[in-house]
Amino acid sequence: MTETAETTTEQDSIDFGQALGSILRNYLDKARDAISDLPGGPRGFQVMSVANGDDCSNQATIATSLGIDRTVMTYLVDDLEKAGLVTRRPDPADRRARQVVLTAKGAKALAAASERIAQVERTVLGNLSDTDADLFRQLLVRVAAAGPVVDACDVPGVAEC
Repeated sequence: MTETAETTTEQDSIDFGQALGSILRNYLDKARDAISDLPGGPRGFQVMSVANGDDCSNQATIATSLGIDRTVMTYLVDDLEKAGLVTRRPDPADRRARQVVLTAKGAKALAAASERIAQVERTVLGNLSDTDADLFRQLLVRVAAAGPVVDACDVPGVAEC
């Protein structure tokens, strides 16, 4: 049997959802270990990553864009704030809402955590060449963008950013 035929047979025997789930579980297990020092682990890291940008740092919009329940988001931001990594401030677009903003300590923690997460990605994609790993990331982002992506600035019922 040729290598192509073997590869095709092997690929056909693995369900797409099973493969995605396996990759996700592997990534999350390693990510939890790598950033266990951050409140909320991978979720805390995601919140900090979004808060690092200038757009849409409203607490409700971050929760929606990351698929985090608003109540859970409140506790998560409380923990990040207690650790001195983020602060809340009134959203200029809606004084009732709060923006989540990285502190200087949070920016340093995010930079260090980002390096550890990059290592996790390299480990999870370790069976791929650097070129294939880069292609996988590009394709994954493209597929994710084609799905039902929620733009945090376009969330119904949430103040404009």
